[in-house]
Amino acid sequence: MPTLSSLFRLNAKTLLLAAALIPTTTLGAKTSKHTIRLSRSHKHVVHHHPAPVDTLSYAARLRMLNRARLLNHYRADHKHPTSKEIAALVTSTRAQRAENRRQVKAHPEWFRGPWKLGDSRWDDVQESEGFLSHDHLHNMTEVAIHRMEVQLGKPYVWGGTTPDTGFDCSGLVFYAYNKVLADKLPRTANQMYHYRRAIKIAGDDLRRGDLLFFHVHSHGEYADHMGVYLGHGQFIQSPRTGEAVQVSQLQDAFWQQHFLGARRILTNNTVL
Repeated sequence: MPTLSSLFRLNAKTLLLAAALIPTTTLGAKTSKHTIRLSRSHKHVVHHHPAPVDTLSYAARLRMLNRARLLNHYRADHKHPTSKEIAALVTSTRAQRAENRRQVKAHPEWFRGPWKLGDSRWDDVQESEGFLSHDHLHNMTEVAIHRMEVQLGKPYVWGGTTPDTGFDCSGLVFYAYNKVLADKLPRTANQMYHYRRAIKIAGDDLRRGDLLFFHVHSHGEYADHMGVYLGHGQFIQSPRTGEAVQVSQLQDAFWQQHFLGARRILTNNTVL
């Protein structure tokens, strides 16, 4: 039988164990409730961190590397200009605009306004059958030729390229054709004769608007005079000092003797 002292020790151990378990259980319950409340009220604090690079696949690491390279290239190509660079660009743009306005004011023939019913040029167009049509190349050819025909009677002036001063032979073509061409013609007759975008045309295959070249004072493949074929054996030209812009006959013996060749510059690929 157990003694009194052994019973006392057993009860003491039991009480101590119970005393130790009760606070622990209560604290654990409080801690659990508090933890639940924290998790419910601070859901936004939870972060999902990406997996370490070492755990990613080879394809994923390659995509990350490509994105980093593209970002570096973008930053290198899109550097923000400094305030000095912006100010210099603004100044340069203003100067260029001022120069453009000066050029336009000095050359009003470059941008003529739309034709009006009261304009004499509109009357010329109305009287010319087939002047305008659905064929864009035909229309641009007629515009260029019309710009030359309204200069009939203007004096020959060596180096002239405007109606105000007069024209030399190539200056007349330079003035009329560059209005309708995407790539502008060179300035002199010989340069136009050797122009890389011009198409060589046989004398029996001439078309209205083709350029005619002559060597009046030169020899070989050097053109020192030119005109524009109008059709029906006629061409328009600014011949020489003392003469004026006029229409001449290509079949005349003088022009046949000095005829060098023809070039076609007005095509669907060259007109505006």
